[in-house]
Amino acid sequence: MIFDTHCHLNHEDLYPEIDRIIADAEKARVKKFLVVGYDKKTSLLAVKIAQKYDNCYAAIGFHPTEIFDLSEDDYDEVMSHLKDPKVVAIGEIGLDYHWIKDPIQREIQKEYFIRQIELANHVGLPISIHNRDSIEDCLEILKQYPPKFGGIMHCYSGSVESMWEFIKLGLTISLGGPVTFTNAKTPKQVAYDVPLDKLVVETDSPYLTPHPFRGNRNEPKNISYVVQEIARIKELSPKHIEDVTYQNALKLLHIDE
Repeated sequence: MIFDTHCHLNHEDLYPEIDRIIADAEKARVKKFLVVGYDKKTSLLAVKIAQKYDNCYAAIGFHPTEIFDLSEDDYDEVMSHLKDPKVVAIGEIGLDYHWIKDPIQREIQKEYFIRQIELANHVGLPISIHNRDSIEDCLEILKQYPPKFGGIMHCYSGSVESMWEFIKLGLTISLGGPVTFTNAKTPKQVAYDVPLDKLVVETDSPYLTPHPFRGNRNEPKNISYVVQEIARIKELSPKHIEDVTYQNALKLLHIDE
């Protein structure tokens, strides 16, 4: 069975069809889903989904491009749900220098990243980290403010060398659709080198659809293509990759079965 450790069933493109999407994913051996928020609306909806569906869990938090108009009241309202037993992580949080070029805004991103790491440490939860074109600053912050309860490098796109730095900090590497792309040399090298006990899988639905469906809307059912490609690269069976990554996710997110 498979654990999709990062999907947006709370996204406006997926939520209206959530029952069908979950059913299709279950037919494709997906047993559990981490529904990840990125702003107030999607974080609150992630909690609602997790409360309704036994096999769904929530991560709540504020994406680095969603913090510039964030009020303290909205921040507090979202984080008040951390006491819900189906909320198992804070995320997605981090840095995004691809879309944000302004130095002042980048400093604000850093402040909210640190704030949410410290909150996760206070409440005893792992974090789900968004990192885009910001790997040096991301590493520097994580070294200064290490996540005490671990976390996931969501859809990791960095180098093998940086991967080892994140692993040293106790983080787990998550691979998704890009590992299947035919021109994706770096993700494939990461898949080859990453230790099995530091690996989980994801779809980032509705984004990052794996080959051969790239360009279409992604759904959790497509995670099997990610598993198959990692298995091919590591010369292991897909079942082995499924089992190991599933158990890794349960352990990291403190989910009992």
